Order: sequence, then C-alpha cells, then structure tokens
Amino acid sequence: MATLYIVGTPIGNLGDITYRALETFRSVDVVAAEDTRHTLQLLSHFEIRKPLVSCRAQNEEIASEKIIKILSEGQNVAYASDAGTPGVSDPGAILAQKAREAGHTVVPIPGASAFATLVSVAGAGGKTLVFEGFLSPKPGRRRARLRELMALDAAIVVYESPFRIVKLLNDIADIDSTRRIVIGRELTKLHEEINEGTASSIRDDYAQRPKVQGEFAVFICSNNNKSTQPAD
Repeated sequence: MATLYIVGTPIGNLGDITYRALETFRSVDVVAAEDTRHTLQLLSHFEIRKPLVSCRAQNEEIASEKIIKILSEGQNVAYASDAGTPGVSDPGAILAQKAREAGHTVVPIPGASAFATLVSVAGAGGKTLVFEGFLSPKPGRRRARLRELMALDAAIVVYESPFRIVKLLNDIADIDSTRRIVIGRELTKLHEEINEGTASSIRDDYAQRPKVQGEFAVFICSNNNKSTQPAD
C-alpha cells in the first residue's frame, strides 16, 4: 500500500516551512491541494515540481476517491491545504479517513497552525482549551454558540474573517464586556498584530478603524483565567 502524507504548511511566513515538509513534497509522486494554484506557488518557491490534484472542501468526497485511486496504483501522495495544518478548519479530514479505511498509511507531517500560534503567545490557558474554528455567519446561531462556549470553564479559540470580526467582537462584548481576549491578525505575516484587552476595548479599537484586513484568530480567556494583565 502507498502512503498519504498530511502536510502542514506556513500560514504566512514561508520561512516556517519545515525541512520534513520539503523532503516530503520532493519525495512523493503527487501533491494534492486545497487550491492547486496556491500550492503551486509554494512548491515553485522551493523549486519543487510535482503533478497537482485538487481536493477542496466543496469536492473533498469526490476528490478523495480520485486520490485513493492514485494511492492504489502505488503512488505516494502529499496533501496540503492553503495554509496551516489540514483538518484544522481546513479540508483534509475526509481524505485522511477514507485513505486509512482503504488500507493506506496516513502519516502526519506537522507544521504551522494559527490556533497553536496564537495560544503560544496568549499567556493564559488553564487546563481546558476549546477550539471552535469558524462560528456560524448567521448572527443568531453565532451568539447562541458563543454563550454556550463562554459559559464553559475553558479558554476558547475561534477564527474569523475581516468581514465579520467586528460583529464577532461585538457579540463577545455583549455577552461579557469585561472578558479578556487576545486577538491575532495576520499571524506570522509582515503586518502581524497581536492585541490583548477586554472584549469591549478590543471591539471599540477595531470598530473605529476605517478598514480591517487580514485573517483573525481570537483567544477568549476563561472565567477563571481572565487575564495576566491589569484590567483596562
């Protein structure tokens, strides 16, 4: 049986690519990717040329069958999402499951993750940490889930786009305006920004900005570990 490698890739700074990831890309027969154009840029930067196969969230079920066929022909495959670790708010989980069910070896090649990157600098975690990924874009569902999460005795990490970040921060502040949060924008990239404060102060900061750009990771401290800093 062949091997499927699940490869973590940089979330912004290409210097975060691991030697093992590069060795894996160079050694496999085929590279499967969430976005072949994006992964082609990454491979080209490191002068790696491989056949590419698309495997997006929208076609992961069908694409997985195609990739399993490639594996059944004895060809090794590396899978990469657009950035970070596949399966962590990115496609890849279905492919890994189907490949293992088909009898192929599935090997993790660890790499960057916005989740782990933000947690490493948040300075507050406690024993329990809940990763929720992207919340529902529907306001009612988003607020309801936030209330459930923020009632837990746990720190929480969620992802958000620049188009909804102020709405998310407003929801958090409405639930608990004094809850401490750490927010990471454009992590590892040129304009990386990490801010800590109360939900209301961070909300007010971003609400007054004329334009908000970049992807966000938001660390919401638990009730029992609200801050390592004095309150605002």
